[in-house]
Amino acid sequence: MTEATNTATLSPADAADTADTAVREHAAWRAARARTLREPHGWLSPTALLWPTATPRRLPGVPGEWWVADGTLFTRPAPGDTAVLTGERVEPEGPTAIGVHEGRSRVLGTFLPEGRDGSDDEHEVAVEVVLRTGRYAVRLRDPQAVTRTAFDGVPTFGYDPAWVLDVPVRWYDETESVTVGAAQPRLVHYVEVFGEIDVARDGTVTTLALTGSLTEPTLLFSDEADGVAPWRILRLTAPGSVLNPAPATSDTLRLDLNRAENLPFAFTDFGTCPAPLAGNHLPFAVPAGERAPR
Repeated sequence: MTEATNTATLSPADAADTADTAVREHAAWRAARARTLREPHGWLSPTALLWPTATPRRLPGVPGEWWVADGTLFTRPAPGDTAVLTGERVEPEGPTAIGVHEGRSRVLGTFLPEGRDGSDDEHEVAVEVVLRTGRYAVRLRDPQAVTRTAFDGVPTFGYDPAWVLDVPVRWYDETESVTVGAAQPRLVHYVEVFGEIDVARDGTVTTLALTGSLTEPTLLFSDEADGVAPWRILRLTAPGSVLNPAPATSDTLRLDLNRAENLPFAFTDFGTCPAPLAGNHLPFAVPAGERAPR
């Protein structure tokens, strides 16, 4: 493992320019990250995760009756509704049937809660359908959620070039299917493992498994730092730029831990995020990237 930015071989002026560029690029990335989180129905907006059953019934805070039958989620308007679910896939008179693949989700439609004025993304609640561990859930995304309206940025560690590492990678000849835990109890995720990297520190080498895809590998990991989420995610790239794709032909990947991100579960109680694979733990503190937001 090597630090990606070795300024020892550069002139003082070039080294300063390289460092300034890295800081500017990181600041731009942080600003883009904050904009994405602030989107009206982004990961700061979830306010509920509801689990329909086989019996048609109301769910708290969402119009209609909801139930599951034959591997499909259904909804229909209910007497006394004070809001109306609308969307391209919604049958106004019902029932509406919707299905998604395991581990995936889809926004079915939106509704305007009673007493709220406006009919745009800043006011309407989005109704997201998710399938986790064979169970359907309804997640509400409210742009007026306090987690969004009170958001003033993700707490982070300061940028440190020492945490930009180039690490060796071994791609698997065949992917491995692995079951991992989740941020919600009684849920699991089914992930594909494409390869592994070695991270060396203080004479110890830790091998971490990669998920995501061959061209966009991701690392779910935990570490010993205080004040961070139980686990974080990092998207790896090819050496040379944090924007380059990481083809499976590369024997080295860039591990910029300054870009370690919180997953949705760190911001609200309604994320169903996958946990790291067993063993994806760095036995030292990584004071880089995002801190725990709450």
